[in-house]
Amino acid sequence: MYVVLGGGISGLSVVHYLQKSISKHVKLIEASSRLGGWIRSTRTPSGLVFEHGPRTVRPKGVAGENTLALIEDLCLVSKVVPIPYSHPTAQNRLIYVNNALHALPSNSICSLFFTQPPFTKPLVSALFQDLKAPRNLVKDESIYDFVERRLGKEIAEYAVSPLVSGVCAGDAKEISVKFLMKSLFEAEQAHGSIIKGTLMNILGGKLRNTFQSKCELFERAEKEKWSVWSLDGGLELLPETLGISIKKHKADVLLNSPCEEIIFQTGKAAVRVRKEIFECDHIISSLPAKQLAPLVAKQHPELSEELFSIPTVTVAVVNLHYKGSLLKNNAFGFLVPSSQNLPILGIVFDTCCFPKGDNTVLTVIMGGRWFERFFGEDSTPGRLLSTAVQYVHSILHISATPEDHQVSVLNNCIPQYVIGHYERIERIKAYVNNHNLPLSLVGASYNGVGVNDVILSARTAVDNLIKNIQT
Repeated sequence: MYVVLGGGISGLSVVHYLQKSISKHVKLIEASSRLGGWIRSTRTPSGLVFEHGPRTVRPKGVAGENTLALIEDLCLVSKVVPIPYSHPTAQNRLIYVNNALHALPSNSICSLFFTQPPFTKPLVSALFQDLKAPRNLVKDESIYDFVERRLGKEIAEYAVSPLVSGVCAGDAKEISVKFLMKSLFEAEQAHGSIIKGTLMNILGGKLRNTFQSKCELFERAEKEKWSVWSLDGGLELLPETLGISIKKHKADVLLNSPCEEIIFQTGKAAVRVRKEIFECDHIISSLPAKQLAPLVAKQHPELSEELFSIPTVTVAVVNLHYKGSLLKNNAFGFLVPSSQNLPILGIVFDTCCFPKGDNTVLTVIMGGRWFERFFGEDSTPGRLLSTAVQYVHSILHISATPEDHQVSVLNNCIPQYVIGHYERIERIKAYVNNHNLPLSLVGASYNGVGVNDVILSARTAVDNLIKNIQT
């Protein structure tokens, strides 16, 4: 028997891939009362959707192709709602700087040669700086420092800082460039500049990397030039469908069942759950590293310490519904650089992406790396709601009272890949291998925080497990 810890999207994906590959019994153990993890969608009686976690997925690269293949496996193709690059929300990305909303430069070549506020010089100057800047041979550094050194302070401040806030609710001055933007880091290390390294990779054909088997939906996404996609009725339809599928294929799913301890025996393992002990051949943990750490501390304190050292941040999500079409900008939304010292990380314009009649739906995202600073002990739903409404009013000039709202606090939801994360993950992998532990680690704590990343980590773990069985 195999035991999978955690019923979020990565744990569910592990069970799905196991069931496709082997005939052994699989038991999924989830501490909460529901499956899906941080992917959660609320469908309101009026037909609107509030997304409390991830809302769109990018169809790019191996990870993007893998997720679309999963969508095909689950017969969800008819539910896919794509947004092409030609859509205004894909074209228009905003940042909030110095009390004003600014459009980020478009992807066109022409935009490189014009100065667009808040930038004070054309972006082409950043490319020249990259070509002139000396190579800095280091093991790792922050994304902010890397970009400031190679492309200039304004790119670091107005492009990278809000990007990092949007991706992982983190501080660009702390997040590892080696892990989150590995290709750019390696381009400098190998070739002395981002531009030279990228060109060499293109000429060498290193950037093309897809599965051997063709995914028709991925080919469609490329042909139709999708920017992102979601699912009709909300992204939670994906874990919901996975849950139905794995139960149909006889997986044993335990809800409200927090794992209390992992016990490793020679070549085997066991988990203690609600005073019961389940013995198994292998454990695949999709738990956040900090939750896994105490479960292995008794037998493997060194591993536990490494796992516990991966920091996380808390994010508040406030969904707001207003009557009428109240937005002046047809855009995906806006992000806020950390230098603006605001409690909000950004606001998503949901009904610009997916219109729902004469309604405006917004998602205000707050806190992250700065949650404690701005909210501390006073993170009540009322305080969070009033803060969200205040910034919708002051930035978007919407003074109406929301028709409906939901407030969610996602405690310790996003791991932070701080400087040295790559080396830490290598140490964790080495420890597990050197001690021959029947344990695989998947999920956002290790190899990427996005939906695509964690689903691919699930597939990779199962593929590696099957290879080890066959050898």
